[in-house]
Amino acid sequence: MIATNPGDRPSIAAAWIGAIGVGLVAFGLCLWRLMPGLGFWDTAEFQMVLPVMGTAHPTGYPTYVLLGWLASVVLAPIGEPALRVNVLSAILVGFGAGLTVDLARRLTGSLVLGVVTGLGIALTPIVWAIGTHADPHALHFALLVLILWLLVRWEHARRGDPLDPHAEPDDRRHADRWLVAAAVVTGISTGNHSLTLLLGPPIILYVFAVAPDTRHRPRLIAACLAAAAIPAVLVRLELPLRAGWFRAPFVYADPSTWSGFWYVTLGQQFHGWVTDPFGDWPRRIDDLTRIAGDQLGPLAPLVLIAFVVTAVRLPRYALLTGTTALITCFFNSIYPDGAIDRYYIGPALIAWTWLAVLAATIVQAAFGVAAAPRTRRGLAGRLGSFDLTRGVAILAAAVILIVPSLVDIPQRSRSVDRSQDHAGEQWMDDVMTTLEPDAVVISWWSYSTPLWYGQIVAGRRPDIEIIDDRNRLDRNLGELDQVIDMFIATRPVYVIRNDPNDLTQLRLRYTLSPLGPGAVSNVYRVYAGPASAGTVPASAHTGPSGPTAAADEARP
Repeated sequence: MIATNPGDRPSIAAAWIGAIGVGLVAFGLCLWRLMPGLGFWDTAEFQMVLPVMGTAHPTGYPTYVLLGWLASVVLAPIGEPALRVNVLSAILVGFGAGLTVDLARRLTGSLVLGVVTGLGIALTPIVWAIGTHADPHALHFALLVLILWLLVRWEHARRGDPLDPHAEPDDRRHADRWLVAAAVVTGISTGNHSLTLLLGPPIILYVFAVAPDTRHRPRLIAACLAAAAIPAVLVRLELPLRAGWFRAPFVYADPSTWSGFWYVTLGQQFHGWVTDPFGDWPRRIDDLTRIAGDQLGPLAPLVLIAFVVTAVRLPRYALLTGTTALITCFFNSIYPDGAIDRYYIGPALIAWTWLAVLAATIVQAAFGVAAAPRTRRGLAGRLGSFDLTRGVAILAAAVILIVPSLVDIPQRSRSVDRSQDHAGEQWMDDVMTTLEPDAVVISWWSYSTPLWYGQIVAGRRPDIEIIDDRNRLDRNLGELDQVIDMFIATRPVYVIRNDPNDLTQLRLRYTLSPLGPGAVSNVYRVYAGPASAGTVPASAHTGPSGPTAAADEARP
């Protein structure tokens, strides 16, 4: 991880201490605000799918599923499966923040600036938030940091540090091992989140910018392609295997078939969400500006300046990260996901590394270049050997970068806080306790997932049948009223609808009575025939009043 020059032993220890320390702080911050148990929506889906190694909604997230299954086994002593999957997110954010320390250190030559960059990204609201509950974006963050770190290691090994004239490149064949490792991690990452695919063009540009002779090395190109493709294919095998031969307790769509596999893998369910890529630019720019301000606070206006400085000081890194940020932000602007802020984790990470380079460059410009740098890597060669004045300057630059995040900790901690969120667990327990024997519950996604968790993972109420809009489609059960008519004569039927219009239409044919007061009042017992005027309880006319999934994630 750190250069092994015997004369550099103290810096090795310091770098490890800095990275591990920041990782533990980030992990602790996430634990502080961690959801204690079950959630709603996709959170509950992942809490249910990972422990049983099932198949998740498109794009399947097989890398996350496999890692989550392993974590649910290793972390078994700490509590129920839902909590273990939540803790996994905290671990992944801690890992990513710790590795960011060394990434920034290698870019700037300053461990102090590396530590500040790691703390800054850990305190960025979108990153902090994904570390508080089950979410594959936590793994995406960790893998993205690892990919960037490996690519920077490769450039330094291949060319020597571009900012340190005393750094000598390694043997070409030895150096290229870092590039192959980056390809492996990229392949694994594509099995977690399709945002990784947006890294393809930037990485290709970066590789040929760092080593133009690569185009004359077909064996290296083939090795990198194989290194990315093989793990990408292998992790994807989790979908057909668990959906078919080793039938998992929960399978989304049916990826054991050829058409079902591509339906899930390509996310065909969400293709219609993409909007006009050339339309409504003022709104899209305004959204990006708002998100940047929300995540970076007063540092947001400095990001463009930091990029320009990075382009001058580290042109190849700027090419890699600038094109990645541009492509990602463009895609995000045309894909109106309900929780789109999470898709800006990559640009936020990149912005923090640019800001670190800006700070290092300002210090270098103020104090000049020393004759004999102490380390091989980064701007340390330009900052010169340590003295009190330079040390104070670096510390001052670090303080300027991190103070806005530290000052805003109370507000940010409140915005990401899930530590008192027991709503999903309480709602599931109340419903499971109250439902009649052999009931059929016709639900929708946000409430289906905690019910599935209770039945599949917690082993409760095996007698009830949970029919979601998803498996209603997969089983060709027809429209909502057709499903009700299929069971109402022989079994107790309940419906959970979020749309008041659905309830209005149902009341034209059936009598709806809420399951109970409080949270479970959004669950309705269905009786044949419409209610007579004045015979339906008032609460049955008000629509769902139970917990909502507004605080939970929308479709990734």
